[in-house]
Amino acid sequence: MTLPSLNLLSQSILSGMFIGGMYSLIGLGLGLSWGLLRQINLAHFGFVFLSAYITYHLSSVWGMDPLLALLILPPAFFLVGVAQQWLLSRFHISPFNSLLVTFGFTVMIESLIQHIWTADFRKLQSSYAEEKFIIGNLFIPVPELLTLLLAVLFAFAIWAAMRFTDLGKAMRAMAEDGPIAAAFGINQRALSLVLSGLCVALASVAGICFALTFTLTPTQIFAWVGVVFAVVMLGGLGSALGPLVAGIIIGVSEAVAMAVFAPSWAPIVSFSLLILMLLFRPEKV
Repeated sequence: MTLPSLNLLSQSILSGMFIGGMYSLIGLGLGLSWGLLRQINLAHFGFVFLSAYITYHLSSVWGMDPLLALLILPPAFFLVGVAQQWLLSRFHISPFNSLLVTFGFTVMIESLIQHIWTADFRKLQSSYAEEKFIIGNLFIPVPELLTLLLAVLFAFAIWAAMRFTDLGKAMRAMAEDGPIAAAFGINQRALSLVLSGLCVALASVAGICFALTFTLTPTQIFAWVGVVFAVVMLGGLGSALGPLVAGIIIGVSEAVAMAVFAPSWAPIVSFSLLILMLLFRPEKV
C-alpha cells in the first residue's frame, strides 16, 4: 500500500465533503419523512432523478439556465408530495407497506424516465460545469460547492424552523404522539400534507444539483439507496442537522478510503459505519 501525497489526500477530503453534501441533501427529505411521517419513502429517490432529468431537459432542449429550475421545480414537486401523502393517508398505508408502495412508485418513475428520455446516458452541459475555484493546489468545482452550500442552508433552515416556529413544534409533537397532539388541536392531516410536500420539494432541489454534477441514467436510482439510507440512519430519523453531519462523515471517509486503498472500498466504509452504529447505539436508529 502506497500512501497518497498530502495534496491528493487534501483534494480527496474536499471531494468527500462535496459528495457528502449530495448525500445529505438527498437524505434530508427522506429522513424527515421517515422520522416524522413514519413513511419509508423510496419514491424519494425517483423524485430526485425525475427532477434531475427535467432540469436536463429544461436546459438542453429549452435553453434555460439550470439554476432557474430552483425557482420552478420545488413548488411543482411540493404539490406532487401533497398528492402522494393524500393518496397514502386515504388508504391508511402502514410504515412497512409504505416501503412497498413507494418502491412501486419508484419503478413507475424509472419507467417514465426511460420512456421519455430513454436509457441512454445524459449529461447536462452548462456554463457552471467547467467553473471552479483554485485555492493553492486544491480545485473547488462550482456545482459541487453549490450542492454543499444548499445542503448546509436547508439543513440549518429546517432545524431552525422545527425548533423555533409553531409549525415546526406542531410537527414534532405530531411525530412524538399523534393522538395527544390532536387532542390539543393540532391538525395532523394538514401538517402531514405540508411535510410530505416539503420532503418532495427537497428531493427536487437535490435532483437539480445532481443534474449539474453527474451523468444521468435511470438505473442509477437504485444505486444511491444504500448509502443514503446509511446517512439517514446514522444522522437520526427526523433530524435536520444529522444527515448533514453523517453525509459529510461518510463522504470524507469514502474519499479517503478510495485514495488510500481502492475505489471498491467506498461502500465498505459507509456500511461499516452503519453496522458500528447499530451495534453500539441501536437506540439511535
